[in-house]
Amino acid sequence: MIADSKSANIREEKSMKTFRVLGVSIVLLVLFAGISYATPSTQIWIPSTDIQPYKKFHFGLDTYIKTKKQNGTNEPTVTNLGLTAGVLPFEKVQMEVGIDYRDIGGNHDDPLYFNAKLGVPEDAMFKGSPALAFGGYDFGTKSDVTNYNIFYGLIAKTLGNAGRFSAGYYTGDKDLLVDINGKKDNQGVLLSWDRTISEISDKLWAAVDYQGSKNGYGALSFGVAWKFAPNVGVILGYDIFNESTYKPTVTIQLDIDF
Repeated sequence: MIADSKSANIREEKSMKTFRVLGVSIVLLVLFAGISYATPSTQIWIPSTDIQPYKKFHFGLDTYIKTKKQNGTNEPTVTNLGLTAGVLPFEKVQMEVGIDYRDIGGNHDDPLYFNAKLGVPEDAMFKGSPALAFGGYDFGTKSDVTNYNIFYGLIAKTLGNAGRFSAGYYTGDKDLLVDINGKKDNQGVLLSWDRTISEISDKLWAAVDYQGSKNGYGALSFGVAWKFAPNVGVILGYDIFNESTYKPTVTIQLDIDF
């Protein structure tokens, strides 16, 4: 009984230490927040074919920090908190749904966005078959203001040590996804590469992704991630928007699986 009590105390101390580390991480990311969008399981910027397993929850805090001023002024700070969960009890057909809370420069009007994704993992249909995913994100709650309603399809395949390559296409609300002149620019390609850099460490991951068009979503992004624990990782990346008027951002993303 004494040994069991000591073991329980040790486990409790370790749990408290983990919660303190996570708490500090969250606070630091909030303090250095930038611009972000509602997030299903992603690469750096675009969606991926990854889907949360059944009954697994994923917490994400994505931040984007502008590296330059826009027309001499700082853009509003935007912070996105997201929770995603796997909802299908099948191995070969999976689905996740999520909700995000977005704060724009202290403005909490209409902050809720929703996302969902359905897909199959690699090798699910037959040996060597690619992963497939179909989904949508940034389903806002206010018409003509937050209902970006982006739908997409993706296909992905891992090619040995070369890493995983993904390609797809997206389309969204034609009234909100426009270029800087206000013209419709609501669709484009989705491309990405990602790989665990096992030559250095199995905890290190790198990715490059691209979203087409010159609306506010179109960007080339690249970055690396480090797994601090099996269920905790942090991404550090950089985003260059296709429209040069939009200034580049540094992104910090905290991901926690439950």
